[in-house]
Amino acid sequence: MAPTELKQLKSQFQELTDRGFARPSYSPWGAPFLFVKKKDGTMKMCIDYRQLNKVTIKNKYSLPQIDDQFDQLKGASVFSKIDLRSGYYQLRVRDSDVPKTAFRMRYGHYEFLVIPLGLTNAPVVFMDLMNRIFRQYLDRFVVVFIDDILIYSHDETEHAEHLRLVLQTLREK
Repeated sequence: MAPTELKQLKSQFQELTDRGFARPSYSPWGAPFLFVKKKDGTMKMCIDYRQLNKVTIKNKYSLPQIDDQFDQLKGASVFSKIDLRSGYYQLRVRDSDVPKTAFRMRYGHYEFLVIPLGLTNAPVVFMDLMNRIFRQYLDRFVVVFIDDILIYSHDETEHAEHLRLVLQTLREK
């Protein structure tokens, strides 16, 4: 591993453990980790869960169609987008499933306590949660797509109120 990759790995891994997102594991499972190059040239640590995903029962909750989402925006002229940073990391993995998230890497064998990227059901589980949280505002002034929230309004006064409601909802949840 190149020194720059090693430095990024160490930093990203340290953040996972410092924030309580991952812990040492004795699980019989252990997916390999890999680096994926991001658009900005930095590397992102990812876990290769392909083998686990092959044997996972797929959640049938469906993601919304983008065209349907855009139809809601007709007549709106003011928009704000909120991207929930590390959205999946806000959801804990069921205790009995934690060992299945195990991964092996240079620094040992670890497992996630929160939903990691790469699990086949992660997007739909998160989408379902977001829809439940924002149900009262959907089709009125909020569009949710996984961890992105789009707030749309007819004018700035209305938009200020819509933003207030969305931010208040996020703080409460």
